[in-house]
Amino acid sequence: MIRLILLGTANAIPDMEHENTYMALAHERGVVLVDCVGSTVVRLQQAGISLSAINDLILTHFHPDHVSGVPELLMSMWLDGRSDPLQIYGLEHCLDRLKKMMDLFDWKTWPGFFRVDFHCLSGTEGEVVIQNEQFRILASPVHHLVPTIGLRFEGIASGRVIAYSCDTEPCPEVIRLARNADILLHEASGCMSGHTSAEKAGEIARQAGARRLLLIHYSIKGSVLSDLVSEAKNTFKGDAGLAKDFMELEL
Repeated sequence: MIRLILLGTANAIPDMEHENTYMALAHERGVVLVDCVGSTVVRLQQAGISLSAINDLILTHFHPDHVSGVPELLMSMWLDGRSDPLQIYGLEHCLDRLKKMMDLFDWKTWPGFFRVDFHCLSGTEGEVVIQNEQFRILASPVHHLVPTIGLRFEGIASGRVIAYSCDTEPCPEVIRLARNADILLHEASGCMSGHTSAEKAGEIARQAGARRLLLIHYSIKGSVLSDLVSEAKNTFKGDAGLAKDFMELEL
């Protein structure tokens, strides 16, 4: 069984129950981690995921609430005795800054450090990031404050599709990315530059023909979370709800 595990669901300000938004696709041969924040090692342990199981890391964009945990993750893997290469995928804007961040830690001098292979994505719509006999992950650019990608997870055997908007304003690229998806994970930070309100997220889900909408990357500071779902239901008549930390979605 292929599972998408939501390791965090909050926007840039987390709390005790909600970590910043990131997730892990667990499959028979390992785990694909999507973004990396906070105390990732502890969260992975809570989700029953070992460091050695992570083969791939996809970074959606270079903002602290999406990449701040990468140095700790790499150091923990190294101290844990990892020898297998790690594959890291992202846009040039993100990967260049990630390398500079790691250079501040002199990571190239860490003795016996495992190989890291960087895969620079082009930023075109529907670009294949990872594909095998179990699943396929596609990326498309979305409209945020810095170059950012949304993702589409497709189960080969099941035919199921989960789309993830990442941080974005309402845009046609997300509609196409989420076309006929079984589940659309859409951000609901609010109506501001680079982000989307819950009501607009519902509209995107409707236009995409998604069967289910789960709001993610939402504000937990002073928010009445049930109101977000009500707002989304104003524009989306399908199944709408709130993504929660450690929720598991089958692909």
